[in-house]
Amino acid sequence: MSVSPSEKTAPVPSAPDVARVAGRGGLAVAFAKIYFILTGFVQQMLLPRFVGLDGYGALGTALSITSIAYNPIVGTSIQGVSRSVAQAPGAEPAALRRTFVIHVTGATVMAALFFAAAPWLATKIGAPHVSGALRVLSLVLLIYGIYTPLVGALNGTRRFVHQAGLDIAAATLRTAGLVVGAYALSRARGSSLAGVEGAAWGFVAGASVVLTAALFIVGIGRSGPGGPSIRSHLWFIAQLFAGQLLLNLLLQADLTFLRLFASEAAGRAGLPPTAADPYLGAYRATQLFSFLPYQLLIAVTFVLFPMLASAGKSEDKSDVRRYVATGLRLALIIAGAMVCVTSGLSEPLLKLVFGAEAASHGARALSVLAIGFGAFAIFGILTTILTSLGGERASALVTAAAVALVAVSCFVWVRGTALSDELLLRTATATSTGIGLATLATAFLVHRAAGGLVPGSVALRVGAATIIATSLGRFLSGAPALLVPVLALLVIATYAGVLVVTRELGSADLALIRRVLKRSA
Repeated sequence: MSVSPSEKTAPVPSAPDVARVAGRGGLAVAFAKIYFILTGFVQQMLLPRFVGLDGYGALGTALSITSIAYNPIVGTSIQGVSRSVAQAPGAEPAALRRTFVIHVTGATVMAALFFAAAPWLATKIGAPHVSGALRVLSLVLLIYGIYTPLVGALNGTRRFVHQAGLDIAAATLRTAGLVVGAYALSRARGSSLAGVEGAAWGFVAGASVVLTAALFIVGIGRSGPGGPSIRSHLWFIAQLFAGQLLLNLLLQADLTFLRLFASEAAGRAGLPPTAADPYLGAYRATQLFSFLPYQLLIAVTFVLFPMLASAGKSEDKSDVRRYVATGLRLALIIAGAMVCVTSGLSEPLLKLVFGAEAASHGARALSVLAIGFGAFAIFGILTTILTSLGGERASALVTAAAVALVAVSCFVWVRGTALSDELLLRTATATSTGIGLATLATAFLVHRAAGGLVPGSVALRVGAATIIATSLGRFLSGAPALLVPVLALLVIATYAGVLVVTRELGSADLALIRRVLKRSA
């Protein structure tokens, strides 16, 4: 259904009410993201058992290439429609209808192009055996092109709890679809590659169900005056899409280059391209842990984006600085807590979840990549801030520079390496170096646009806590894998303890949490 009349005519809330609503909404979206992470762990733990580490590597390749295409659709649709709806008070249904048609049309074209190009793409990256899965996954582009504008409408009207509910449903259905599809076809045909295609079909089935639910909950708005013009919206999302595409190229650059260089290494050794799959599977396992800070901090961007867009529109510089400082401080603390566990306990984490083979191949790579993608999580927040403040072009340019840095680093340090664990470590090092440099450059641009960042003392305290806790994790990493939950709690407790001792965390943070949770009268 569309936005109700009562929502359209509701009085404008006061600033404290907005903060409480956004805070509770942020908690709801954060819970959904944590749930997404947990279901992702279940998914990733089961898939290698059904299709093997080699099949898991092939599936990871297919999902990585497809995500470069569909994630920009997701990000552009959510942020584009959210912005349009948030800036059209009283005309939300018209804004939704106009933008919905634009996004669905674009996604349909992209899905058709991806389907046609799938065999060529698979061959170019040295994985011709995943072309069938890529063609199946082209349907995900179309489905997400219809679904994500509806999520954007919920975000723009600050219906964060509804958004979180759809996120939870999507995570559940995606996991169930991938696992059941992989199990069914791998058993029916007795082939790990058949399981890869089965997982792709399961992904499509799960996405179709959640799309149906979103259409029922949100509707597609209705025609009428108000909202952005087609031309202005196209101009905004064109720049946003370019930035999102570059961001996802950056997100998947390491696995894509690794696939290419590992296939070349296999060829030099006289082996078929499928010989690279176990190494891709191990590296994909390291990505599961490395992506955790970014996945969780997406919740921060969902709440921060509409608030910054509104503050930027009113030219309220003090609010902009406050939102930026608060959001970045929260992001640094969360990212630091996760990095000290994933980098410090890399070997026992991989052994517990994926087994000894994946740990033997990928433990050193994870210890480095976790740090690089901790920086990537902050990079994602910074580019969102730039976009929120009207710096879409600057965001796209700095992301393009990051992609170029990672690409050059990989070609210089990785290409030509033999098919071995060293190939994974060099890929992780090259990727982390490129991302780190790009994050520093983006921080400079945000400081100039917003008038400030977090105080330097915050970064130093969080950095010190992360180094100390990570070092403890590496000291304890020889412990049995079954003790990982206990070790992780010990590492996080050490991290939090350092922040408390240095007075980065204190009573003011507890008071803030109480205000967020407090219900309005």
